Amino acid sequence: MTEKAVYLDSNASTKVHPAVLEAMVRALKDHHGNPSSSHASGRAARAAIERARSQVAELLDCQPGEIVFTSGGTESNNQSLQGACFAARAEARRLVTTTIEHPAIDEVCSWLERFGFRTTRIGVDGKGRVDPHDVESAVDDATVLVSVMHANNEIGTIQPVARIATLVKKKDDRILLHTDAAQSVGKIPVRVDDLGVDLLSIAGHKLHAPKGVGALYIRGGTNVERFLHGAGHEGGRRSGTEATPQIVGLGEACSLARQDLEGRGVRMEELRDLLEHRLRECFPHAVIHGDTEHRLPNTSSIGIPGIDAVKLLARLDGVVEASTSAACHSGRVARSAVLSALQVPEDVARGTLRLTISRFTTPDEIHRAVTAIAAAARS
Repeated sequence: MTEKAVYLDSNASTKVHPAVLEAMVRALKDHHGNPSSSHASGRAARAAIERARSQVAELLDCQPGEIVFTSGGTESNNQSLQGACFAARAEARRLVTTTIEHPAIDEVCSWLERFGFRTTRIGVDGKGRVDPHDVESAVDDATVLVSVMHANNEIGTIQPVARIATLVKKKDDRILLHTDAAQSVGKIPVRVDDLGVDLLSIAGHKLHAPKGVGALYIRGGTNVERFLHGAGHEGGRRSGTEATPQIVGLGEACSLARQDLEGRGVRMEELRDLLEHRLRECFPHAVIHGDTEHRLPNTSSIGIPGIDAVKLLARLDGVVEASTSAACHSGRVARSAVLSALQVPEDVARGTLRLTISRFTTPDEIHRAVTAIAAAARS
């Protein structure tokens, strides 16, 4: 019997947790009513959604009324940036972000420039960390919002968001702070008050919920223009009939994430370190990208000089599933913008694999993956 491929692409998308699937199936069976309807079926669907809202809020340590359900991280990011800009005072026309943001931030900034907004992109050091004082220096009276991702999707580096928020708010407390937390929520503790942010984006399929659902934290009192207009769902903040089964799934995933979060992080880190140790035994000149002190516990971005990572993964098809950089770009054979920002040499960048584990990854799978990668590199 052929063994199933080792899945090491969890920063691209995670497997749906069995308990999440069960909760969604129950919702599909039992909650067919429109959550906005006043009859019993509608009220039952509404109750399921509000329970999920509380589950998300508990994970982030915020109020349920501060959670808006969306279609995913991209929509949450778009609503944050566009909503903040179009609700801003007339003279506030500047956005401050970094050079290693996900396209769901970077492309929105570029689009907003068509409407007269300006974007300042702050560079990072060789480990992928932004200096909070560089962000502080970049903001001025014209700044409406600062958006710095909590953890990078390619290299796993965790940004000093809390320190950035403190410095920016001290300089001008009218400036909004947003973080794309799609990669960090469910892997490390993420509490909105600890981070000091006004807006925070979640993508369900990064924490064992289904694709097509996400959430946006909006701090109470924060003025954000609506992104989708219509009948005024989600407290008037996001129109469109709520997708009850997906939302229930996200709520269940957040509830599961709260259980032994730190212990699970330690276990993932041990597996990640085992993976890197074994790979460096096979490839002594391999380079680990990112900040090894401030990094997601599940993420390894490793560059192997002399290897073409795209061709290597093609040889591993059906055996090991991983990425050469961000999965969003896997269809293009192009240098990673993140690795470029880190000034990684071309030979190392070309040989870089992004290997990301999940709560379901086993030590046996790690050993199988390393054996297969080493064999494919020699072939």
